[in-house]
Amino acid sequence: MKVGISSPGEATTTPWRDLLAEAEERLTATGLPSPGVDARWIVEHASGHGSDLSLHLGDPVTNLGMARFDRMIARREAGEPLQYVLGRWGFRTLDLMVDRRVLIPRPETETVVGHLLVEYDRLVAAGHSGCVVDLGTGSGAIALSVAAERAGVEVWATDKSAEALIVARGNLAGVGRPATRVRMAEGSWFSALPAELAGSILALVSNPPYVAPTDELPSEVADWEPTDALISYPTGLEAIAEIVSQAPDWLHPAGVLVVELAPSQASAAVEAAWAAGFSFAEVRPDLAGRARALVARC
Repeated sequence: MKVGISSPGEATTTPWRDLLAEAEERLTATGLPSPGVDARWIVEHASGHGSDLSLHLGDPVTNLGMARFDRMIARREAGEPLQYVLGRWGFRTLDLMVDRRVLIPRPETETVVGHLLVEYDRLVAAGHSGCVVDLGTGSGAIALSVAAERAGVEVWATDKSAEALIVARGNLAGVGRPATRVRMAEGSWFSALPAELAGSILALVSNPPYVAPTDELPSEVADWEPTDALISYPTGLEAIAEIVSQAPDWLHPAGVLVVELAPSQASAAVEAAWAAGFSFAEVRPDLAGRARALVARC
């Protein structure tokens, strides 16, 4: 396909439409569920044209573009998730860097942020103030979304994984002015936070590991995403229970806790919130109507 490699910017005789067709054919052969969609994403990124690819399908592929395409299509053929292959993924208003050090941001978690912001706005409207804390931030998706979507809010983001925090800090650098209101700290759950925050946090949020080791996961998840961010041993409820039980000591007297969970964990999470002393607890749905977020108020 290629015509020389003397310069990365030198053009080949192959147009981008041919690589798009090749990508779909190769991904279809692997049995992947959405070969046409994935092929489009890969060619959009390899070409550098993004969503304007349709305007450039007849343009000749550069040697650099060909090299990018070859690397990306091979990774996807091997089963690596599309988001890691692209190296970036959208989450609410953000474009986040993602790789195997962090979980892939998902639409379910976008709705968790939505529930959090509803609660935060309610508290602010009632005259309360305080910071927002995201426990187990991973890529920083939740913490950075809160900072980007609510002017003035101070946000703490924690994670026990130093590697995840490298990714989160990279994403922090890309959000502009809101980054000045975000602090990141390494440590397990509340141990990462300074003691002076106890009793003053207006809103706590977390997408903790909540998969049981016996649960079956798609190979794209089980084989590629970080296990420690997915699985809570031995039942899947341990991380949720730990966060819920300790949250009242850290929250403002009018504060709120929002935790992502699996639909099957809804009843147990609400019971844990009542046991921890919360005055209100319910589980709210994601966009598909499945139970997804525990909302517990002090």
